[in-house]
Amino acid sequence: MTTSRPFRVAVVQFAPEIGSVEHNVKRANDLCSKLQPDSVDLVCFPEMALTGYDFPSAEAIQPFLESPQTGPTSQFCRDLATRLRCYVAAGYPERLSEEEKGGSTSEGSATAVGANSAIIYGPDGAHVGGYRKVCMFDTDKTWAKPGPAFTSFTLPDPIGTLSLGICMDLNPQTALWSIEKGPFEIADYCLSTTEGKPRTNVLLLLNAWLDSKEEMNEQWDLSTLNYWLLRLRPLWREKKKKGDRDESLSELEDPLSHQRVTGPEQTIVVICNRCGDDNGTLFAGTSAVFKLQEGSGHPDVVGVMTRQQEGVRIWTVE
Repeated sequence: MTTSRPFRVAVVQFAPEIGSVEHNVKRANDLCSKLQPDSVDLVCFPEMALTGYDFPSAEAIQPFLESPQTGPTSQFCRDLATRLRCYVAAGYPERLSEEEKGGSTSEGSATAVGANSAIIYGPDGAHVGGYRKVCMFDTDKTWAKPGPAFTSFTLPDPIGTLSLGICMDLNPQTALWSIEKGPFEIADYCLSTTEGKPRTNVLLLLNAWLDSKEEMNEQWDLSTLNYWLLRLRPLWREKKKKGDRDESLSELEDPLSHQRVTGPEQTIVVICNRCGDDNGTLFAGTSAVFKLQEGSGHPDVVGVMTRQQEGVRIWTVE
């Protein structure tokens, strides 16, 4: 994608307190207080950003389900988008409509009361659209109805075609997955041009991804960072002739490596993860921005936040 100017994204990584919506709204506003109007193109918040994530049951999450476009997350995103004159995206637990209530969760063992969703507002404060998480984590399976499919939005330059996913959407069929054969569902979706969808320019993932608890002396969760990049491998793997060794089949020696890539077939990947813990569940932080060039053979890691860093990082991607 050729744009008239660089893409500017603000990633908000923080540790929302479970069930403390007013506190979390205040914390998110405080973190964004120094952002100036017209300074960024997109601000993003993690999965279930204002409610916390690790609710143990459908009964526990019921009081915190939100109606789309009228709930606390929608109000917060609309107000921030209007103030900053940019796009704002955040995850939230969506209340099902009356017509949808009574359906089953992904495993059919519980009654779905909501959906693990995301919402986007535009620079004029208008609702752009929503998305429901397709691939359920164990916690989601107690209360959430899965979404039907991945979703993309056509936005003005410099964003272009933005595809949206939530956490486990990057990690389905874990037991069956391999570096060589995948499956690489969301990466393949980004490359697809079927049914009128253009190739994805920006992939935005809103996460509440657990810490790997490996190399805890490191500032970053390098195991998780490496895994994210490998699950996105179709977006950067080298195009090899038959019989040549594909170096992208190996674990990355340095997942923090900033190796510049150039060319037209690029995808900017923004992963906004939460940090801190819910009920003793530790999250990985390590929010990151990647610039991935199809066929390059290596990812360009534009920047990474640390494991427990709360704050806003702004990255400008050429």
